[in-house]
Amino acid sequence: MSFQKITEQESLYHDLEKKSVHELLTEINQEDQKVALAVQKVIPQIEKLVTGIVERMKQGGRLFYLGAGTSGRLGVLDASEIPPTYGMPNTYVIGLIAGGEKALRNPVEAAEDDALKGWKELCEHQVSSRDVVVGIAASGTTPYVIGALHLARQEGILTGAIACNPDSPIAAEADIAIEPIVGPEYVTGSTRMKSGTAQKMVLNMISTATMIQLGRVKNNRMVNMQLTNQKLVDRGTRMIMDELGLDYDTAHHLLQLHGSVCEAVDSYHREWRLNQ
Repeated sequence: MSFQKITEQESLYHDLEKKSVHELLTEINQEDQKVALAVQKVIPQIEKLVTGIVERMKQGGRLFYLGAGTSGRLGVLDASEIPPTYGMPNTYVIGLIAGGEKALRNPVEAAEDDALKGWKELCEHQVSSRDVVVGIAASGTTPYVIGALHLARQEGILTGAIACNPDSPIAAEADIAIEPIVGPEYVTGSTRMKSGTAQKMVLNMISTATMIQLGRVKNNRMVNMQLTNQKLVDRGTRMIMDELGLDYDTAHHLLQLHGSVCEAVDSYHREWRLNQ
């Protein structure tokens, strides 16, 4: 398939090694400002994907991210932040990366070139038509992702793709293609830069909107967050203070007793109603 590989086009900037630090940073920032506008253009596609994810997760389905290199790492990162931020078990959003956990820190030779490996890894998780599989690849040409999306789609699984080239091979294998076109990278072909930023923004939007729709946020607060450190315990205590009008010590006691802001507030309201 022939398509426009914008991610591989030559940088708009030249002689980078001759520039001052200030010039480098200013020019990188100028390019980064293009990313949010590119993401804005694909909100309709993101909305469609989120709607499909929410529908399936309400029926017990899961969300899988699949990618290689930077794209895979971003998927794993987004998945790994769901439990602490929203108190969801780590079985609901799952990130898979070509080459496995070793690839999170080090390149794994040829891992992304195996077109069947991604599907095999999905099958190890008993993927089914209740789930959603989202492939992530800046270039849109990663065999690990393409093969997985192709076979997932054949099995009736909703598939999405996030790529930074238009009409890419992974987009052709997805029910919903999200393509923020950010243009050539500042360092030619270095897709960890603008392309990676665009992918991170899209993933943030997908997971955040999904969790809100699933009731894991109240007002604008992470009321189901895990209390894994003192900062979060203090944040949770202050949420309860604001919600219930309690003093710090009482709110802190309720939080420690119930283990989450949501449960502490709900329990307080239940007890109040019983005493009326």
